[in-house]
Amino acid sequence: MDRDTILRLVSEVPDHDGFPLVDDLHARFDALAAAHPDQVTVTRIGTSRLGEPLHSYRIGSGSHAAVIVGGVHPNEPIGSWTALHLASTMLEDPVAAAALDVTWHIVPTIDPDGMRLNEAWFHDPHDRVFYSRHFYRPAPDSQVEWTFPNSYKSVYFDQVLPETLAFMRLIDDTEPDLLVSLHNGEMGGVYYYLSEDLPDVIDLLHAVPESLGLPLDTGEPESPFLRELAPAVFAMDGIETAYDYLEGLGVDPGEHIHGASSASWAMRHGALCMVAELPYWSHPDADDQTPTDESYADLLRRCADELGASGTELQEILDLASPMTTIETPFLEGSRAFVPMLLSGPETDRARADREPADRMATVAERFGCEDLVRCFRLRYGGMLLRALEAETTAGTASAPLRRLRDRLAERYALWQADAVTGAEPIPVGRLVGVQYGAILACAAHVADPTRASRPAMATTNLPGGS
Repeated sequence: MDRDTILRLVSEVPDHDGFPLVDDLHARFDALAAAHPDQVTVTRIGTSRLGEPLHSYRIGSGSHAAVIVGGVHPNEPIGSWTALHLASTMLEDPVAAAALDVTWHIVPTIDPDGMRLNEAWFHDPHDRVFYSRHFYRPAPDSQVEWTFPNSYKSVYFDQVLPETLAFMRLIDDTEPDLLVSLHNGEMGGVYYYLSEDLPDVIDLLHAVPESLGLPLDTGEPESPFLRELAPAVFAMDGIETAYDYLEGLGVDPGEHIHGASSASWAMRHGALCMVAELPYWSHPDADDQTPTDESYADLLRRCADELGASGTELQEILDLASPMTTIETPFLEGSRAFVPMLLSGPETDRARADREPADRMATVAERFGCEDLVRCFRLRYGGMLLRALEAETTAGTASAPLRRLRDRLAERYALWQADAVTGAEPIPVGRLVGVQYGAILACAAHVADPTRASRPAMATTNLPGGS
């Protein structure tokens, strides 16, 4: 499949008003399987923690295997439409399917339990305040993407979730040439993670958002240790790189690193791994490289102080509320994990600020990225803690002091909502799906290229129990 064909297919992705609910998503995949019984094989790969069957839909009979998994973070549903559009196209466009020579193994959502806790905002993903108020993200040790086995230096992790185990089995059973876990971000532009430095793929990863009128995210990267392969394309170097970076800063890596990712597991089989990170909202500052009058080091310190102050406020409320809570909701579990991170995370930024040249000025994009991360975390995790306290007030189990804490947090949260960035524009969902879909096609075309060298043998990695 050539570049022009991929860009044409990307341009044909339809728009959507919101995101499908979990039951609707599963019903749509089941309808596809019923309509194409000779082309779709449905396999149960596991069971969620709340007892929901997890299924993989095998489509096609190509000589290259690709695993595509949605819902790895349940607050990231762009991949729901992407997975559905990919499945529909491969079933209904035999020319495109034949050009890729791929057998697809598609999981619509690997964490249906968590995704259901975000469904309140799926019908209106364009309002950031509404989105954040109904936001849910599992605690790190309850995230499917980050609970793969891991053993490196002082870190040892083997608390694999049932959903992660299903994901692991699917990877081991299919030994894929390509793994794509379907992620997305929130604000800014498009950026990617890629497990290999592939100029032909990177060229298409740049061309796809450009063809849809979407900017690349060239500001502050998601993590400071990331290795850039090209603008807005970062290497998937694994937790070893993160660990060594934090250790070099004098920060305890064990406080920040636990499980490994799905990519680390798939690369044992020689898979090419890719993640496309897409925003719900764009902002003109996200790719503005104009220097500001603030040094990068001062920017890091200022935002670290602001984030730490917000963390202190939330931690005080959480500490006061904890003895009075009676309902162990996922929101409370998440709050107990993320609120302390708002206090410990700034430690890393302050440490690296001390190593930045004092005369290196921050760009507009970097300033926007750092400042918006503070806004994002306040809205996300303040909203989750508020949902945890509201579970008690709604159930009628909240004492009078707990109700007063809920009111105090709601008042503070309203101020953070009012501080939501101006000038942000919602991006049509169809364009976001188009970027993710096009990135998958670009990687699939690469692995199916008959002139490509054969993939490497299974590599050894630092995993509990060996590989």
